[in-house]
Amino acid sequence: MVFQTDMGACLKIGNKTMRRLWLTANGIADNPSGPVNVIEIIRSLGFLQIDTIRNVTRAHHHILWSRNRNYRENMLWPLLKQRELFEHFTHDASLIPMEMLPYWQRQFRKMGALAQANEWYGSGLAKEQLFEIRQRIEAEGPLSTRAFDTRATDREMWSRPPHKKALEQMWYAGDLATSHRENFIKYYDLGERVFPKHLRDCPGDDISAQKLCDEALERLWVASLGEIRRFWDAVKPEETENWCKERKLTPVEVECADGTCRKAWATTNIEEKLEELGSCSRSRMRILNPFDPAIRDRDRLERIFGFAYRNEMFVPKAKRKWGYYIYPLLEGDRFAGRCEIKADRKAGWMKVSGLWPESKIHWGAERRQNFSRELKRFARLAGIGNVEWHFA
Repeated sequence: MVFQTDMGACLKIGNKTMRRLWLTANGIADNPSGPVNVIEIIRSLGFLQIDTIRNVTRAHHHILWSRNRNYRENMLWPLLKQRELFEHFTHDASLIPMEMLPYWQRQFRKMGALAQANEWYGSGLAKEQLFEIRQRIEAEGPLSTRAFDTRATDREMWSRPPHKKALEQMWYAGDLATSHRENFIKYYDLGERVFPKHLRDCPGDDISAQKLCDEALERLWVASLGEIRRFWDAVKPEETENWCKERKLTPVEVECADGTCRKAWATTNIEEKLEELGSCSRSRMRILNPFDPAIRDRDRLERIFGFAYRNEMFVPKAKRKWGYYIYPLLEGDRFAGRCEIKADRKAGWMKVSGLWPESKIHWGAERRQNFSRELKRFARLAGIGNVEWHFA
């Protein structure tokens, strides 16, 4: 349906359609099978957030597996060594396709300056000591933090030894880069040895900002300017506004889960995407990771799906509503509940320690069976054979 608003001719997108659009854009609407092309999955997402916590499997592996069930944990890190990806900071530590490197140069400058000015990142080491750390890497090749020996000056939770802060400071600035990871331990090398020479030149901040906004909308499909800006967390509000004025975008009005409508912008080919849009089968339930890009923007998630979700990992235990590591359960184009899963990979077991259905969704025999199948698939990714869940 097209109608007139103060944005001009405006396309109206109903809530059910918007849910299918968003899941399709995120690669979790179709059957997650077929040949695995990891780099193409990451390109389609824009970037892949990585995380140290291994509850069942680490977040980055879970995110990729959610898009293709044939993915296995040994498929990701060779791409970093092959320089198909580089690691830096978006919302958190992330793997970014190497072709985005020229447009990320501005982030090296920005985050390097912030790291140097901010006491939390400040290393407390003199310039001569920073130079010595860099010299060691230049002479010896990639080194992890374990190659150095300085101690934190206090016992605060987030305190880090001076050499760690120094390495991160140079990493944020792009002077150092992640060469590779071994058992998730990061190895630092000179940026000039990691980043391809032909991709090191920045095309300019304005062009970079426009490119980042273009790439954000290509993955969001429908979004407000704020959502476009927050996608990479690398563009200023005024840059997003200037980009919007220069681009030919499609104005839309989106129906939210609560029945209200919000204005937004869409890609110029949004009508083609709507015509090609398929349905989401409710016979398959998906266990999503707390860091999955489909749910990363919690406000957008609640607005589109009516699903209120917050990460409680850093909430004191007594104040948590759900638990430490809670997985949303996606069924077709709606969320059927959430669960807590605990696992011991060495012992070979995984169990559901908490299950909370969404209101008005009855968990009968068929839904439980679908959940049980997904649990077994998830366990296989982690090499676990024993799966347990017992709830009335």
